[in-house]
Amino acid sequence: MSLARTLWESNAGLAERILAHGFVRGLGDGSLPGDSFKGYVAQDAYFLEAFARAYAFCLANSTTREDLNDFADLIAGVRDELELHKAYAERWQVDLTAVTPVAATQAYVDFLLEIARRGELGATIAAMTPCMRLYAFLGRSLAVRGAASLYAEWVTTYADPGFEALAARLEALLDKHATDGATVRANYARAMDLEYGFFDANL
Repeated sequence: MSLARTLWESNAGLAERILAHGFVRGLGDGSLPGDSFKGYVAQDAYFLEAFARAYAFCLANSTTREDLNDFADLIAGVRDELELHKAYAERWQVDLTAVTPVAATQAYVDFLLEIARRGELGATIAAMTPCMRLYAFLGRSLAVRGAASLYAEWVTTYADPGFEALAARLEALLDKHATDGATVRANYARAMDLEYGFFDANL
């Protein structure tokens, strides 16, 4: 079994807890308060900018043309997500120009960028993969249940095969560059914990 699959399965219990969280359930059935979603949009846009920078560190530390192309495409995927958030912001009247991160957002950003700055590809990818794999999992899981119209665009975005392809691409990079060990496992598990905290803070 690949390292990416091993790490995901090791953290599957927390993934299921996140799926069952009130914020995520509210996205799926439309019961999430609008103010909670507006706060999430602002916080997630702030986080995604840092996520793109972490990818940029990976690109800078890559040594093959194939890796360069992969990380460039992954950065482009984040840019597409940010465009989606811009559309949300216009529709929901959310100001993205001066977002103040809440503690959970700042903790996640600090965690990612601290690791990325060290320049160790495997460790950085291990910290980034949970976000991509988790969102693909949440999108598909909610889509199977049927998405309420209010947040259907969020669900369809992360249930889309194109997003799944990006998540799989990052997992392939994890398998290529990371070695199973305490640091990689700790980074992956910490990112999953921070994902839970991020949703929890925005409810």
